Amino acid sequence: MTDITEGSKAPAFDMATADGGRVSSEGLAGKPYVLYFYPKADTPGCTNEARDFSEQIDAFAAAGATVIGVSRDPVKKLDRFKAKYDLKVILASDEPEGVTEAWGVWVEKKLYGREYMGIERATFLIDGTGAVRRVWRKVSVKGHAAEVLTAVQSL
Repeated sequence: MTDITEGSKAPAFDMATADGGRVSSEGLAGKPYVLYFYPKADTPGCTNEARDFSEQIDAFAAAGATVIGVSRDPVKKLDRFKAKYDLKVILASDEPEGVTEAWGVWVEKKLYGREYMGIERATFLIDGTGAVRRVWRKVSVKGHAAEVLTAVQSL
């Protein structure tokens, strides 16, 4: 597993997004961005997190930052998720399954005594030079988007 820490260079990515687009680290070069990883679209915690980031999207934009949510859901599911909740963040699909490994968020999880592989809820703030400035692991959704926004505004 890759361990992304503050000060390290952000791994490169290029992913398909809801609405038929693409998002890449190359396309975001020179601007700060927030990459948040979530386990599964249209589940309670993931929905609340996406809604919280969406509610603050204008403030993130005013601070010059792009917000991207990443899961392994197929693009069609992300399209439905985005439309159902009128989400304003970019939703990217790591369906080819390389980005979650590169960022070290594809981890072993346990639920009711069962072990399985899944996405750890984690957020990364990357500055305009491509350096990781902040890392949040094992994120608790409540208040998280506001905390990330404060960090973006202090760049």
